[in-house]
Amino acid sequence: MLQKLFGFDPQTMTVKKEVIGGITTFLTMAYILAVNPSILSAAGMDQGAVFTTTIVASVLATLVMALYAKMPFALAPGMGLNAFFAYTVVLQMGYSWQFALTAVFLEGIIFILLTITGLRQLIVDSMPLVLRRAISPGIGLFIAFIGLKSAGLVVSDQATLVALGDMHSPAMLLAVFGIIFTAILLVRGITGALLIGILVTTIIGIPLGLTQFGGIVSTPPSMAPVFMQFEWHNILTLDMLICVLTFLFLDMFDTIGTLIGVSNRAGFTDKDGNIPHLKEAFMADAVGTTAGAVLGTSTVTTFVESAAGVNVGGRCGLTSFTTVVCFLLALFLSPLFLAIPGQATASALILVGVMMMSGIRDIDFDNFIDAIPCFICVIAMPLTYSISHGIMLGLITYVLLRLLSGRWKELNVGMCILCVLFILRYAFL
Repeated sequence: MLQKLFGFDPQTMTVKKEVIGGITTFLTMAYILAVNPSILSAAGMDQGAVFTTTIVASVLATLVMALYAKMPFALAPGMGLNAFFAYTVVLQMGYSWQFALTAVFLEGIIFILLTITGLRQLIVDSMPLVLRRAISPGIGLFIAFIGLKSAGLVVSDQATLVALGDMHSPAMLLAVFGIIFTAILLVRGITGALLIGILVTTIIGIPLGLTQFGGIVSTPPSMAPVFMQFEWHNILTLDMLICVLTFLFLDMFDTIGTLIGVSNRAGFTDKDGNIPHLKEAFMADAVGTTAGAVLGTSTVTTFVESAAGVNVGGRCGLTSFTTVVCFLLALFLSPLFLAIPGQATASALILVGVMMMSGIRDIDFDNFIDAIPCFICVIAMPLTYSISHGIMLGLITYVLLRLLSGRWKELNVGMCILCVLFILRYAFL
């Protein structure tokens, strides 16, 4: 049954590792349950309703990933995309949140069409193999930076942009403990090291006042205030087109980058860089985005934190199904799950970043025509706080270097088309 439902292979997989992988993925991405309602409430949406829709949309999308794609990836409303929704479309451009939801819905429909026609697969195939190898280490740096930021180890600074946090604060000490403790478990080969690290760090945070339990069980708020709230009279405007295209670019290449990077880490890719069930995984993303807009939340995307579950042994849809069960529990046990502090999940994100750097050995840094685009791709992800920007800037550099150095025969039509589209995206969106 497990093999039929989730693609479980008893010869290479164990139920224990799949379940631990799913729980670990959930715990590293559970922050979205607190962050997404907070961000979207800035746009005027009901915070309680958004909490419920965040979970329901995540459950639907991840369930498609588990049963249809049979891959160990989890989905939820994406960071960055929700910020664009609230702070740019609503607060800066002055449109209603209903207008923004309509843009997300239209983007989801376009995604479904692109997936059905196979165009998203063609886009992936147009990515140079060497650049695909750079995506995994780039994501590694990106999620490590997320972990450092959430733990308070890295803070913003007006003079230097970023700086080291207060090393004497309880939050910093807890984060350092979590990293060292979890690292020791990894070195000693303890199964479920990341999950154990998160739980132990959470418990130690109680006497420090960083883990604050507000109860265990709560009734989920109604989705009614945000459900099916679309605004159709502005769909033919230029601003709607800009919003839809921006959502489309950000979501598409965030998802492509995450699937390629985490699949490389899991060993799913073959020698030519092909990923099994990629079309099905894209469909889970497209369906999640469309359903999420109907329910009342911003764009749903594949979460890079899925790498945490993969690194503890998650390899099939049973991992993502376990994450679905955790989301459903969180619907009623939200005070318990939301009590996990950022310092506890930081250790998992930082150490997964270490694991994902292994793919960098496949890049020949003595060959500058490959090394430079790969370096741009890797370094741009954490510094722009975006997987999609890393991919786009890397591909633009790859194509331009070959064109201007007389090696244009190494390019294909797909690469050139993508390069032109990316340049237009930066010029006009």
